[in-house]
Amino acid sequence: MPDQSSTTVETLRWRNNRIEMIDQRILPGRIEYPGFDSAAGVAQAIRDMVIRGAPAIGCAAAYGVAVEALRLSTLSQADFARGLDNAFAVLAQSRPTAVNLFWALDRMRKLHANLLGQPVAAVAQRLLEEAHNITAQDITINQKMGGFGAALLPDKSRVLTHCNAGALATAGHGTALGVIRSAVLAGKSLKVFADETRPFLQGARLTAWELLQEKIPVTLITDNMSGHLMSCGEIDVVVVGTDRVAANGDVANKIGTYMVAVLARRHNIPFYVACPLSTIDRSITDGSQIPIEERSDAEVRGYGGIEWAPIGVSIRNPAFDITPAELVTALITENGVVTAPDRQKIAALFAES
Repeated sequence: MPDQSSTTVETLRWRNNRIEMIDQRILPGRIEYPGFDSAAGVAQAIRDMVIRGAPAIGCAAAYGVAVEALRLSTLSQADFARGLDNAFAVLAQSRPTAVNLFWALDRMRKLHANLLGQPVAAVAQRLLEEAHNITAQDITINQKMGGFGAALLPDKSRVLTHCNAGALATAGHGTALGVIRSAVLAGKSLKVFADETRPFLQGARLTAWELLQEKIPVTLITDNMSGHLMSCGEIDVVVVGTDRVAANGDVANKIGTYMVAVLARRHNIPFYVACPLSTIDRSITDGSQIPIEERSDAEVRGYGGIEWAPIGVSIRNPAFDITPAELVTALITENGVVTAPDRQKIAALFAES
């Protein structure tokens, strides 16, 4: 399992033939690492948001396949194959929007297909090695993106970020927060505004906590304060992550991102999206085709066991929204920065990779 180098946060770790994940539902109050040794357990952890963030979900899914393969490694080849097929299906049903989940499962499925006929125990070990590889590569990719993105942030910038796209959302370093972290490591002085990110409060609980761990100056605001701060000239740049990018550059990210992008355009503030290539889904023509997960009413009714909504009120809880490509100043990828992203520029990224 790779170390996470430039961050103090450990999102996933391999211990005693189990994948352990920091439980992000209870941060920052408690730090716990529940362990999982089956695909069903990992799928439930993804669904319940023990782990969240598109790259981290992809890594977790890969480990979900690996732990199931280890669990089934004493079976016949036929039973092992049937068990893995079920594992892939269970994991694929855990969350619909983050494309990294399906990217990682496809990578693991292709490896398994290439190993057909080999001893089951050896196949299980190779699948575990691939999960380790996916995790290590995620950190390397994030560091590359961080380097490209850091060059876009002027010294003394005041940066707004939405949701959590830090080490907790990845195998380490982070996407949006990786850009900020890399800029600070390069010697730039930054101030970060983290909005709360209702209803699950990833900004308040996770982003603010991460930045405090790294001693990067951070100010917490509510979601409805960003427009005011922009109008007062207190925000210079916006950097967010993403869960899926369509072939034309439309971006799916945590609910509320679209509002931030519209406000940024109104105030002529650059709006950057940190985006590994694994998050770009070229099978999706535009953002209208990206599935938007609807989560439980309970997340909107209240938080932490306290409910403030009246009994009987109707609730909507879409977890993501779509930001049109025309509002995106640039995508920051491991292959470089793509300004004013469109279909041709995104296709060219993959020609280079």
